[in-house]
Amino acid sequence: MRDSYKKIVFLTGAGISAESGLATFRSENGLWNNHRVEDVATIEAYYKNPDYVHDFYNEMKPELWNAKPNKAHLAITKLQKEYPADVHIITQNVDTLHEKAKSKNIYHIHGQINQAVCMNCGQVLETWGDVTSETVCKNCQVMGMMKPNIVFFGENLLYMDKVEELLRSCDLFVSVGTSRVVFPAASFVQTAKYYGADTIEFNLEATSNNFYFDKHVMGKAGETLPKFVDGLLSKVSDS
Repeated sequence: MRDSYKKIVFLTGAGISAESGLATFRSENGLWNNHRVEDVATIEAYYKNPDYVHDFYNEMKPELWNAKPNKAHLAITKLQKEYPADVHIITQNVDTLHEKAKSKNIYHIHGQINQAVCMNCGQVLETWGDVTSETVCKNCQVMGMMKPNIVFFGENLLYMDKVEELLRSCDLFVSVGTSRVVFPAASFVQTAKYYGADTIEFNLEATSNNFYFDKHVMGKAGETLPKFVDGLLSKVSDS
């Protein structure tokens, strides 16, 4: 492991948000709320019954709006502000806890709960209010074409060109709270490692493919990540 870094990339998953009280999609009491994935998270479901799909995501918004960032989110922000390197965040989470923590350089590869995208013109609407099949696009003025800006199963992830650039150029890759069973995000560590980055995993327990990580830190990210950040900052102040 190096003593200092020039470009740091975080990959954050559901585990970091769980510490803010948000259930993961796949947990027993998860955000799917006993809905079938096929009914709320596919483009076919959206075309078949857009109101049902909109209702599902509209009902999710209040919980995510009220959620507060935890110490792990704040630690990343602290690193961005105080460490002399470019620090970027690739997140699989559709919440806005990184934004609430005042972080920057955030790439929501699975989309955001507070956005809708026009299927007609591509305009993105940011709103915590309800979006319905009667919502009119502010850009093209067409009604009924606003889809939740959530990456449905079978759709391409967002910002992948930028993600690939970051993975190839970073010298430290940090995975926080992700099971890494969903591809292609599960392969991000492999790409970063191939191009020479140091790699660290923060999780409650070891995950599969863990041989691509140089270091594993087990425990709650809200406890372990601030210590890690303080350690990096202390090395800078000592040099």
